[in-house]
Amino acid sequence: MGLDKSALLAALPEKAERYLGKMPAALKSLGGGSFGKAFRLDFPDGERLVIKAYRVEGMNETEAFQLRLLGSHTHVPMPQVLFTAENLLGMSYIEGHDVLTGPGFLLKAKALRQRFAEAVIDGMLPWHDTEGPAFGYVTGPNHKTWPEFYRTIVDEVIAALPTLGIAQKQKDSIYAATERFGDIVWYDGTPRLIHGDLNVMNIMADPKTFRLTGFIDPFNSMWADPEYDLFQLNLLTGKRFGLLGSYQAKRRTSGRCELKIAYYAAVNEALAYLRSGIKFELNHIICDRRLRREMQRAGMKTEI
Repeated sequence: MGLDKSALLAALPEKAERYLGKMPAALKSLGGGSFGKAFRLDFPDGERLVIKAYRVEGMNETEAFQLRLLGSHTHVPMPQVLFTAENLLGMSYIEGHDVLTGPGFLLKAKALRQRFAEAVIDGMLPWHDTEGPAFGYVTGPNHKTWPEFYRTIVDEVIAALPTLGIAQKQKDSIYAATERFGDIVWYDGTPRLIHGDLNVMNIMADPKTFRLTGFIDPFNSMWADPEYDLFQLNLLTGKRFGLLGSYQAKRRTSGRCELKIAYYAAVNEALAYLRSGIKFELNHIICDRRLRREMQRAGMKTEI
């Protein structure tokens, strides 16, 4: 079945009856990212549920674990796990529209955008206040320090960069920043819980009131430096809503936070491409520009 949309639409009604105990009256594609596609199932009794299919074996179990953990540490609604089977994840449906493509969200008055951003950050902060046993992915943390764990991610990217299909300029800035790894990636606090992918595409809001309705789609959730969660706030249209600024108004960040999160963003984009085989060219360009700008501000060379 894979992630072919037509095949999924044909197969999911039977999967719903098998794992949810009832047959949907209609299905609607909710889109997807590098690793999965989600579909809304509308049932005759009025209930709406979601089934997500994954490109990589076992990611349904991983996301189910992340949803349960993150959902227990925030007041913001998150999908409730209903089943995992056959590389599928069944979940409750979060009402609203994603903030990236939501109707008119970008044109909302400044006061509404500020109120919304504050609600998002108030939902994030309980994660960042939650201490974990060690640094690493939430399914099996086993590192004593954040730089030690994060270096394993960076090394995976660096090993693949020579053959990864991104521009040489983008490779050069990652190489140059990694030469200064110790100056960029530092954190001496305890492991903190992070979502890992909380950008505007994974934040839901009511189209009429522009009130926050939920968080969805955690990815690579970790016990980490809490600032690792922050680069996602600036991605896509996040700056329009002032998400990072709202976070910094409520929580003090490190002296080189902008440089650190620019590095996190560039490495993450390369990692997502490496693991999924899907490239979002504009994201690579934007992340590279931000990383180069922040390195120049810090007096660092952008090439080696």
